[in-house]
Amino acid sequence: MFSIRFSSSLLRKPISRSFVRNNSTSKSKAAIEEATEASSDGGGVAVAVATTFGTYMLADFLSNFIQHPTQNMDYGFFNNVIGREVGNKFWGTRTEHIVGVAATLAIADHASQAAFGRYLGRPLCFAKSPAAFIVHTFIFIAGGVAVYCGLDTMFNPTIEGDRNKVLKGELYSTVIGSSTAWFEPYVAPALAKVAGQGVASTWAGSALLPATLAYSTVKGVGWYDWGDAGLSDHELKLNGLAK
Repeated sequence: MFSIRFSSSLLRKPISRSFVRNNSTSKSKAAIEEATEASSDGGGVAVAVATTFGTYMLADFLSNFIQHPTQNMDYGFFNNVIGREVGNKFWGTRTEHIVGVAATLAIADHASQAAFGRYLGRPLCFAKSPAAFIVHTFIFIAGGVAVYCGLDTMFNPTIEGDRNKVLKGELYSTVIGSSTAWFEPYVAPALAKVAGQGVASTWAGSALLPATLAYSTVKGVGWYDWGDAGLSDHELKLNGLAK
């Protein structure tokens, strides 16, 4: 009986406070480290998306000089800075397109890369998985532009008529235009052969140039946005062209 009661008392004996404190401290440290790591990863993703966003905005702006080398573009409220008449301040201008498309593309780009990375079990890389990278290129461009078209159709006050019909036309142009961007991953490797790996591996050679050329073909082919074609009503006015 004694032994049984003794054993029971051992079972009922409270755990040492120092053990609880040490164990709790270890768990707290682990939790803090995990939270810090997660926060660091989140911050890294945010910086990467922001960098891509900036790159795509600049690429869209530069692509206008390829598509419309001699035409005056409508940049909305920025027209005040470059001495052009302001029509709409934001909606329906090149500035709206530059900001809006870059935002949806940046998010779609990184989301697609993450999805392909999980599927492949490693970061998506054109050198190791060229086919997957080309599929990713079409998916994120078509997806990102489609989202922008949807939001623009919903909120742009300058759009007149049947918005559903407008959206269908925009989505059709999106698919056509996005199909031309298959070459984007090949730009940097081609540049490396011409100008050297040092040039091709820079931000301008590996990110800005490919994006600029892709913007040009997607907009140019998808929306026939070349020269005097594809100009808005206000841009026709800025260029002295009859509507």
